[in-house]
Amino acid sequence: MHDENGETHVSTDEARAGATPHMTRYILGISLVAIIVLFAIVLMI
Repeated sequence: MHDENGETHVSTDEARAGATPHMTRYILGISLVAIIVLFAIVLMI
């Protein structure tokens, strides 16, 4: 981790320090579609 200059180098996975499930893109997509549908319903009423 340390080199001769005293700098710390870690890999990408170690620096991230957490799981990155690809669920966020689905949540954003579903939310976007839901908002569009809700706005369409409100405009029809």
